[in-house]
Amino acid sequence: MYRINEIFYSLQGEGRHTGQSAVFIRFSGCNLSCPFCDTDFGNFTQMTAADIISSISQWSACGFVVLTGGEPSLQVDDVLVDALHRAGFYVTIETNGTHTLPVAVDWVTWSPKDHFAPHVPPPALRKIDEIKVVFDGKHNPECYSNISHEAYLCLQPCDTGDAECNRQITSQCIDYILQHPHWHLSLQTHKLINIQ
Repeated sequence: MYRINEIFYSLQGEGRHTGQSAVFIRFSGCNLSCPFCDTDFGNFTQMTAADIISSISQWSACGFVVLTGGEPSLQVDDVLVDALHRAGFYVTIETNGTHTLPVAVDWVTWSPKDHFAPHVPPPALRKIDEIKVVFDGKHNPECYSNISHEAYLCLQPCDTGDAECNRQITSQCIDYILQHPHWHLSLQTHKLINIQ
């Protein structure tokens, strides 16, 4: 059984696959406590892999699924990944990297949180396709750029909930990328265009 916070169909709003239609499977629960987290972990439904496949089958033409949270690595296993593949989905995951993942996951986005949550262990990932760093203007993201030489590098301005602070952080993020062009800007476009 998996604790599922919500399942919905939308556009990927962040990172390398921005704009891609996607089925989102949001898992409930996390091993970290980040100040900007916007997920209600107390709200979830217990589902089997078969329940999940049945729920997302209406969007099978999309063929792209995002496992997110919370922290999906606390629950995602080979059984679920295999079921998603059999149903014809390309499986991506957004993770804080603190736990190993099933080998068959197609695309791994690591979003390190060691600057925002205490006592975060080093990454336990075998592969990283994308590194998406939440940029707050206080911490230097360069410490992540050499972890995986093949990973797509994204800086995403932190959403503080304060419009003026957000503008300053976004400006700093753009300046940083102009000086470090191996990074790419990742905006939370789903928030900008007001979709889920």
